[in-house]
Amino acid sequence: MSAKSIASISLLCATALMAAMPAHADEGSVNIYSYRQPYLIEPLLNRFEEETGIKPVVLFADSGLIERAAAEGENSPADLILTTDIGNLAAAKDAGIYQPIVLDSVKTRVPQAYQDADGAWVAMSLRARVFYASRDRVSEDAISYDDIAGPEWKGRLCTRSGQHVYNIGLIAAYIAHNGVDKARDWVAGVRDNLVSKPTGADRTQVKSIFSGACDMAIGNTYYMGLMLNNEEEPEQKDWAATARIVFPTFEGGGTHVNVSGVVLAKHAPNKANAEKLIDFLLSDEGQSLYAETNYEYPVVAGVAPSATVAAWGPLVPDPTPLGEIASHRAEASTLVDELRFDDGPQN
Repeated sequence: MSAKSIASISLLCATALMAAMPAHADEGSVNIYSYRQPYLIEPLLNRFEEETGIKPVVLFADSGLIERAAAEGENSPADLILTTDIGNLAAAKDAGIYQPIVLDSVKTRVPQAYQDADGAWVAMSLRARVFYASRDRVSEDAISYDDIAGPEWKGRLCTRSGQHVYNIGLIAAYIAHNGVDKARDWVAGVRDNLVSKPTGADRTQVKSIFSGACDMAIGNTYYMGLMLNNEEEPEQKDWAATARIVFPTFEGGGTHVNVSGVVLAKHAPNKANAEKLIDFLLSDEGQSLYAETNYEYPVVAGVAPSATVAAWGPLVPDPTPLGEIASHRAEASTLVDELRFDDGPQN
């Protein structure tokens, strides 16, 4: 049975447990609402339980968990909300479903750019929004985000929907650096350099490079790691072997990074256990497990990425605080719709 199948069975059991669980303290467990797929966090949670005896009970969903916690109010059993993307973390803060995270592990180990100023959330790991470049058809090593809107990339790019949270985050970062007017020109330029309408997910873009449909794509780093080491779907190894990672940068900045992060629920019935889990996830051991399991970058300085990730070369993250990037997400989404980005090239 595959890891994903086991995770699915675990999910069904956990969902049943969560549905039946009263919202009162249980010194032996910690309740987690997770937007992260169970198989991605299972190794970390299993290790946490081995070390502490505290049992993580996980409810996974692709969407709706923030709204669920808000609707449940004081009766919510959620202790922690695990999610990806600064947009989801900002949404949890805006919904008022958090209580401040006040821990030495956050204060001393997590850079200010990767935690909320009010303690509403803290990052657990980093992923960079980079370019997947064809090994055969792209020779450049230094390519900026601005470059891909230029005429030399006409008909050579592919990406997923502009409204996907990962691309909205990138466009929001571009706005933070350059303002809305310049971002409008950039988004239009990227749109018109696409091979066709945006489609699929990040892995789909690597398949398109493999097939020769496009020469370069926008994607997150960790997908490349997952493909290169995918034993269950070995064809993805073939796709990934045809592409390489290029770390683009903003003018005067670095490579755009997004995060996976955690929110301490406002009415957490097991707050102490939740704080112990945050401490574990930010420990050297927890950060190493993130790096090895998910091919993400540790948020804590001094913890090495996996060998797969390290082989791509050094990442120089853009220093723009994620809270500032989140403040431009609505503008980014408006640009995508205004320019009909998801309709593909218009000239």
